[in-house]
Amino acid sequence: MRNYKYILSIETSCDDTAVAVLKDKSILSNVIYSQSAHKLYQGVVPELAARDHQKKILPTINHALELAKIKINQVHAIAYTVGPGLIGSLLVGSSVAKSLALSLKIPLIEVHHMQAHLLVHFIKGVHQKEPTFPFLGITISGGHTQIAIIKDVFTFQEIGTTLDDAIGECFDKCGTLMGLDYPSGHLIDQLSQNGNADRFQFPIPFTPEFNLSYSGLKTAFKNFVLQRVSEDKNFIENNKVDLCASIQRVIIEHLIQKIKRAVDKTGLRQMVFGGGVSCNRFLYEQCKNLSELGEYTLYFPPKQFTTDNAAMIGIAGYFKLQNGQIGNLNTTPKPKLELAHS
Repeated sequence: MRNYKYILSIETSCDDTAVAVLKDKSILSNVIYSQSAHKLYQGVVPELAARDHQKKILPTINHALELAKIKINQVHAIAYTVGPGLIGSLLVGSSVAKSLALSLKIPLIEVHHMQAHLLVHFIKGVHQKEPTFPFLGITISGGHTQIAIIKDVFTFQEIGTTLDDAIGECFDKCGTLMGLDYPSGHLIDQLSQNGNADRFQFPIPFTPEFNLSYSGLKTAFKNFVLQRVSEDKNFIENNKVDLCASIQRVIIEHLIQKIKRAVDKTGLRQMVFGGGVSCNRFLYEQCKNLSELGEYTLYFPPKQFTTDNAAMIGIAGYFKLQNGQIGNLNTTPKPKLELAHS
């Protein structure tokens, strides 16, 4: 097989325009442009996201190449996010990736966004010791909540998912209700450090097997807060840290219950996390407590790799390229894509 060296990777699944350059499994550059317009709407507006990607994708590519100190004609392959994600955003990234691959006459690699969140742990230098297969993969973000058995680099078996809202969406909607900026997850986590997590009680969702559900919890929190505000207009401001700590405890406890069940059922002793919510401090503490009760190994990505980034697309592309899994120009982006899809 040809000795591929430099991979340029593009990630545009949602509202972050990201480009990275990898040399084999090492990062040479990892550039992320985060859109700010969506804060006004307290959620991502698909059309605005796509337009912003169009404006920023080429400058971001140029910046990534400059930081990597290579020219575009030195790139050996182009990796890009094929899905899941917002169709308009995906189309921008895929169009640019295809154009580059075609003009440079180099391989094009299609990468599954959620698989990449877990494969980020295999970038050189992220961990002293990489996860070993098989392991339990937990992807948690604003759009996804999944528990899967990862048998090897190319085999993902989903065993649990959210039946409605994702964990990150629950954090954001509860935060917005309390007047916090969007996205709210990290703000709830920060405020919770000074709050009493047992002050307010909310129902832990009941779901079968390893599946999760956050829609009912989100509604219960909303009804509770609105009722209290009708009695005291200053209720949120006077109780914000306790509200944050209390709702965070239940959100995370629901996930921990499912992780424990999956660990017991599968016998897997490695828990590998990916996605924006994996940087949650309370989640880390609860998983650490769990690991101290048994011989479990935890893998949390460094903070810069928890949110959407192109380095994770690059490492996933590296493995596919080494295995000869080359994409083609006829593939269309897939806004909905099962985790098992390769």
